[in-house]
Amino acid sequence: MIEILTQAAIQEPQRIRGLEMPWNRVLGSTEGPARAAHALGPWHPQEFMAECVEIVPEVGGMRTFVFRRCDGAPLAFRAGQYVNVAFPVNGEDQDPVDRSYSLSSSPTRPWTFDITVKRDPAGQVSPWVHENVKPGMVLEMLGPVGAFHLPDADRRARFLLLAAGAGITPIMSMVRTIHSLPGQADVVVLYHGAAAGGFAFHLELAYIASVDSRIKVFYSLGDRSMPEGWEGLTGRLTAAMLEEVAPDANGRQVYACGPEGYLNTATELLKKVGVDDTSIHMEFFSGDRQTILEYQAELAFAVDIAEEIAEEIADSAEDYYESQPAAFGLYEPGYDADGPLEATGLPLETIDPDAAGPEATTGASDVAPEPGSPDTSSFDTVGAGSLTLSFIRTGVNVRVDPDQHILEVAQRAGVRIGANCKEGMCGSCKVVKLSGEIEMNHQGGIRAREIDAGKFLPCCSTARTDMVIDA
Repeated sequence: MIEILTQAAIQEPQRIRGLEMPWNRVLGSTEGPARAAHALGPWHPQEFMAECVEIVPEVGGMRTFVFRRCDGAPLAFRAGQYVNVAFPVNGEDQDPVDRSYSLSSSPTRPWTFDITVKRDPAGQVSPWVHENVKPGMVLEMLGPVGAFHLPDADRRARFLLLAAGAGITPIMSMVRTIHSLPGQADVVVLYHGAAAGGFAFHLELAYIASVDSRIKVFYSLGDRSMPEGWEGLTGRLTAAMLEEVAPDANGRQVYACGPEGYLNTATELLKKVGVDDTSIHMEFFSGDRQTILEYQAELAFAVDIAEEIAEEIADSAEDYYESQPAAFGLYEPGYDADGPLEATGLPLETIDPDAAGPEATTGASDVAPEPGSPDTSSFDTVGAGSLTLSFIRTGVNVRVDPDQHILEVAQRAGVRIGANCKEGMCGSCKVVKLSGEIEMNHQGGIRAREIDAGKFLPCCSTARTDMVIDA
């Protein structure tokens, strides 16, 4: 029976031309019912709580954690983006440790979402995640964030997806998304791993490649010795390997994710085989790369459309909650032109006991006095620039120009500030400003409540006035 089935002629499905994401037509739609699709439009990152509902073991020291938003809303994102997660690594009474993880699930299945975490025995967070995150745990998140993602529409939809090690996670989101959508596409995946049994998602990738003729998957063991029975490629990424799996690479959009060394090599090799810089998209977490430029362009676009859609988002959200039966007891957030409010009710006000009447003195002793500004006149002053940054712990004044990022100037002056990504993603350089004004363009490494508390990311911030910084 199985042989008869496999011998049956398999005909290719008839498809529309190109790929288009489900939300792509929302902004241009004038029909009333389409407004509900705004909930699935990944326009802006949000802060939300999410509950772990499932854990899926993966090979290669990885685990997939499936989450759903606690407010019941879908998580709207683009395939390839990531979320920033606050993990209570040091206990509930200590500040959480933020880490950014790519989403490995497809945005076409938005009611739950996946992050896949590779355990690093020497790491601070990933071992804790593997040992402590269980179904039922609720974590604070911010997202979606990132400019590394598939386009909203592509009439040609010819992609080359390169992954090494844990870099498969955003690539997997792209593969799952393309597989779930109608339309013509031509996708080649080249996946480098360290061991034959260490390719995460290999069973699903094999299934997708077997039923979807648009997607081809190749594996390579890098420079490891080839085990008996291995039918994939061997060797590190080379121009010859690229030409073998995708001889028409120069006609494809390339998305690559992996260790920095792998991506540096891929950049040079792709140029050798004729791929234009504008067709290369890479997930770098450090260095001055195209992803930074893409993010800046995306941020500018988001600012342009924010005012246009904010009112419609607020209206559609209010319509939704008003239409629900009271017996559901849904939490209804407040909305303004900037989106959902944290809470509804009267604003909190600090009472000045010296200015208020006698009846306002109750509880006045609980209000802490404004601390005096530290004296920085005795600090050594270094550097050149029109503004002064005073680092009170280090005891130094640093001159800076308004176009210079604070972290770079501070580190050159000997100020000890930890930093990892240097692009506003990881949050590791977070410090407190005691006075002064900044301009910050982060990529999810800091939350609104932290900004309200005076914290900022010096890696992606420039000074607008003289500043006093607790570092």
